[in-house]
Amino acid sequence: MAALAEEQTEVAVKLEPEGPPTLLPPQAGDGAGEGSGGTTNNGPNGGGGNVAASSSTGGDGGTPKLTVAVSTAAPAGAAPVPAAAPEAGAPHDRQTLLAVLQFLRQSNLREAEEALRREARLLEEAVAGSGAPGEVDSVGAEVASALLSRVTASAPGPAAPDPPGTGTSGVTAVSGSASGPAAPGKVGSVAVEDQPDVSAVLSAYSQQGDPTMYEEYYSGLKHFIECSLDCHRAELSQLFYPLFVHMYLELVYNQHENEAKSFFERFHGDQECYYQDDLRVLSSLTKKEHMKGNETMLDFRTSKFVLRISRDSYQLLKRHLQEKQNNQIWNIVQEHLYIDIFDGMPRSKQQIDAMVGSLAGEAKREANKSKVFFGLLKEPEIEVPLDDEDEEGENEEGKPKKKKPKKDSIGSKSKKQDPNAPPQNRIPLPELKDSDKLDKIMNMKETTKRVRLGPDCLPSICFYTFLNAYQGLTAVDVTDDSSLIAGGFADSTVRVWSVTPKKLRSVKQASDLSLIDKESDDVLERIMDEKTASELKILYGHSGPVYGASFSPDRLWATDHYQPLRIFAGHLADVNCTRFHPNSNYVATGSADRTVRLWDVLNGNCVRIFTGHKGPIHSLTFSPNGRFLATGATDGRVLLWDIGHGLMVGELKGHTDTVCSLRFSRDGEILASGSMDNTVRLWDAIKAFEDLETDDFTTATGHINLPENSQELLLGTYMTKSTPVVHLHFTRRNLVLAAGAYSPQ
Repeated sequence: MAALAEEQTEVAVKLEPEGPPTLLPPQAGDGAGEGSGGTTNNGPNGGGGNVAASSSTGGDGGTPKLTVAVSTAAPAGAAPVPAAAPEAGAPHDRQTLLAVLQFLRQSNLREAEEALRREARLLEEAVAGSGAPGEVDSVGAEVASALLSRVTASAPGPAAPDPPGTGTSGVTAVSGSASGPAAPGKVGSVAVEDQPDVSAVLSAYSQQGDPTMYEEYYSGLKHFIECSLDCHRAELSQLFYPLFVHMYLELVYNQHENEAKSFFERFHGDQECYYQDDLRVLSSLTKKEHMKGNETMLDFRTSKFVLRISRDSYQLLKRHLQEKQNNQIWNIVQEHLYIDIFDGMPRSKQQIDAMVGSLAGEAKREANKSKVFFGLLKEPEIEVPLDDEDEEGENEEGKPKKKKPKKDSIGSKSKKQDPNAPPQNRIPLPELKDSDKLDKIMNMKETTKRVRLGPDCLPSICFYTFLNAYQGLTAVDVTDDSSLIAGGFADSTVRVWSVTPKKLRSVKQASDLSLIDKESDDVLERIMDEKTASELKILYGHSGPVYGASFSPDRLWATDHYQPLRIFAGHLADVNCTRFHPNSNYVATGSADRTVRLWDVLNGNCVRIFTGHKGPIHSLTFSPNGRFLATGATDGRVLLWDIGHGLMVGELKGHTDTVCSLRFSRDGEILASGSMDNTVRLWDAIKAFEDLETDDFTTATGHINLPENSQELLLGTYMTKSTPVVHLHFTRRNLVLAAGAYSPQ
């Protein structure tokens, strides 16, 4: 049930003057995307006490109302006796009791009314006064909570579900929240923690309609969608997969194993190909006991599947379900789906396919509306001395070089503050040490010798092949100055190689260090033991495969803490890759739930959710200017994202296997991608990001228009003999370094 707005909530207990209470049909504006919704989980006619609840914010922006209807049915000649009568002293309990007594009177259940009134010791005048509208309407959210907690829903039965909008004595049980979005741990009238108890989560499947009708319900909706207009068909077809999963799980949970098997075999082939891995997991859940230990099922159940649909398509769907009285499907739509409704033309099949595929559907538009400071911080200005070789060196012809005029300072990437950059003190960065300044000076000197890349000037590629790794290479990283390369292996070791003539050395023993002059200029060289020099060092310490290796950046902080400073929780599956934003204010993560998330380091909030990949994400990289993000996954696609607007702006197709590594060139003009298909591909990043459609309509609705042929952006493809590309790196002069382990055929 969708959450109500965070404002004062009124509860109106509406009772019909004659006949049984009716559950209000879904009205315009009650979709989940509009901030409200209702659920109907029907019990058998003539069952015990039941509760129906629905909510709507209305179209006028007024105060939301929670409408509660209560019905009871007793055997002929028997008066139901309440299990416990509330104390009349508590104000909200008194209001609840008055509402129940009024309902009993309206339903001509005199014996039950008198028994309850006698036990509660209430006067007839108090009951008569309960009919005043002001008294009942003034009941707050606490009354609804008390009422729902005192009346339990009837047990499930074989009766067919009641159509939406009809008044029957079969009633629904559901609880709503008056503040914030519906918590994933909120199931029926049972409140659980954020990490839901399995039995509480599964209890939502305990009430269902006639199991023999499920195939008819689903096939009826399928026929309706396939016969609808082309403009609506693509959007409404998004309903097939989540409805299929939830209807199957309901059948399994309620131990209708034969019906569940028949339902799965008939309709699983109709689902999109990128859900096949999930369907294989689902097919293994054939008994109620299997569901309790399955994380995939638990994730699917506790997170509402998000669908983005135009208002016209949504109204068409709602009208069809009401006319056909297809209560079972409407229940699932209201309880398990979040329909993000937008105004405007429906999206095309191509636009929808580009954005769907994750474990929980698309991202809500609200999730990508937070402001993101994607600009770069202004670097501190550092004086760069000129070397003698720069001043007096000779060129190839033997003539002396012209002296270059000495610049006052370089190092700030922009003389002006980037308007999109975060405040300089938003995250306290440590001051640069002398060693950091020396490294930056070397970086700046290398920058002056950098090759400017482009379509007419592609980089050279140097490939490092790990031999005799026997498929044990699990991670690779290269230092920023390209002097060291490290590999993580399945045998728990980390091996570090020097890729320059300078060998790796250990520090001298403590007795030898005491003899060194600590004031000398070359003290860092003197403390190293030349006897230990070698090209390779092996690091031991792990007790399992090393899945990640990374050299420390030039500005590292908070290393004196043993506890994590931030925990970014939100992914529904394993996190496979992470990457800091160039301004250090954000962290991007790629997950097996097929989503990419951007987290704010300052407060730990998720500020962007990107969906569109059809497989687990394995690589991430930011553009040097911080505005764009490139992601690669097992689907072989490279997707490009505009961080500021929260939109997909490009799709690069060409790889035939998992994209394991992505890197932008130092100037941001070329994007390199490495894959398990043994190729390195170079893409024209400048052309990919030019003339982007980021107007207000595109941002609000997600009507992205990707180029039909990404091969126009492909600048070159470079194949290895039989080595998957695990890692890519651009040196400071824009040479590409690639690495991977040889895999014999």
